[in-house]
Amino acid sequence: MSKTLELPWVEKYRPHVLDDIVGNEETIERLKIIVQDGNMPNMIISGLPGIGKTTSVHCLAYELLGKEHYHQATLELNASDDRGIDVVRNKIKQFAQTKISLPPGRTKIIILDEADSMTPGAQQALRRTMEIYSNTTRFAFACNQSSKIIEPLQSRCAILRYNKLSDEEVLKRLLDIIKSENVQYNNEGLQALIFSAEGDMRQAINNLQSTVAGFGFVNDVNVFKIVDQPHPLVIQNILSNCLQGDVDKALGLLDGLWHKGYSAIDIVTSTFKVAKTIPNVDESKRLNMIKEIGFVHMRVLEGVGSYLQLCGMYAKICDL
Repeated sequence: MSKTLELPWVEKYRPHVLDDIVGNEETIERLKIIVQDGNMPNMIISGLPGIGKTTSVHCLAYELLGKEHYHQATLELNASDDRGIDVVRNKIKQFAQTKISLPPGRTKIIILDEADSMTPGAQQALRRTMEIYSNTTRFAFACNQSSKIIEPLQSRCAILRYNKLSDEEVLKRLLDIIKSENVQYNNEGLQALIFSAEGDMRQAINNLQSTVAGFGFVNDVNVFKIVDQPHPLVIQNILSNCLQGDVDKALGLLDGLWHKGYSAIDIVTSTFKVAKTIPNVDESKRLNMIKEIGFVHMRVLEGVGSYLQLCGMYAKICDL
């Protein structure tokens, strides 16, 4: 294995300062102001996976505490750690009570990643801890859904919301990595990475590295083999045939995908993504098409992932 693949690229190219973070400029500006003031509030950062929530908290801690204090004055607990009431009572309290000499006005930082998967009991136990140690310790909760964090904690925190990254932002970072790693690629490969990641930077970088490790060249065919999704062009052909009323041709292409081993959920999800952007379709027809796909998506998620459901979906799109 070549030397560049020793460290996962997600870690190798993880930002260490706020200036390096891609996207969500307004929120990042607010974090920079916190660094200038030196007074960090308790905060909740919510948003989709892979868009830089935890990374930005680490960057904030790194800039607030400086290189020499960052490691000893930061505690991170992830969803993979046990985070019941005992952990709050022991580990978090113990860290909050620890005396660490920091620059004036700086506090210790506790980062609770995937905070929405903490038990309600553990969240209740945090309420008092946050108040007692507010002079020396600040909390940062990173979560996918802020609504799963109990109201009393929400009222004690500043809430920052992160949006999905745009395709241009993901592309810019991918091109930086491609340049650093001398990756061989074509434009279709980049489009495929962006299409399959849907604004998730972590997934885009992982898919890029996997494609390079598996095939050495990043093109659309190799990327869709790695992410194990049906090629969007095949799905687009199926939908085009449906819109022309040629159900036999559409089902012939569907047979090809089904025999390659793609599951019903893969095919439905890809059909939804393609239907949103398929050209030369008027909006009312597009909405009806998405509605039919949505019904089948719901049935597949409920466990009816049969070939018949997919045939029914494409037949209904033909009727439109």
